Amino acid sequence: MLKISKIVSTSIIATTLILGITNHPNSTLAQTCASKCGRRPLQFVPGQLVRVEVVNRTPRVLALQKSEFSESIAIQPGQTIKFEQVRLTEPNISLLFWDDTGRSLSASLKKLNASTLRVELRPNWCQPGDRSVYVRDDGMINVL
Repeated sequence: MLKISKIVSTSIIATTLILGITNHPNSTLAQTCASKCGRRPLQFVPGQLVRVEVVNRTPRVLALQKSEFSESIAIQPGQTIKFEQVRLTEPNISLLFWDDTGRSLSASLKKLNASTLRVELRPNWCQPGDRSVYVRDDGMINVL
């Protein structure tokens, strides 16, 4: 009887351990930072020439302003505006954008190739939304 009791106890413990591992794999398996850190931030090589493209993916006309210009540019729905290549060792570059109706926007960044940054502006239903893209002289890109 004692021998059967030990076998039953051992079976229950083994079953519990196996089911616990398979039902909750996140709590039992170690993971590296790379599995939870998200996407790597976009970065270009400091000093290289970078072309910036801005695409309006909204149904409305938006306003766009580059940091060293004092006037805003109207960008039509579906339109792409390309800025001349800028050297990333120049002072940091900001692209400001807004919807004159006050609706919030979302900026999606894409590195098309080694020297082209595409900024796609889309409607955003959460306030306050994105308002600018900041291209730093160290090659890093921030959305603010």
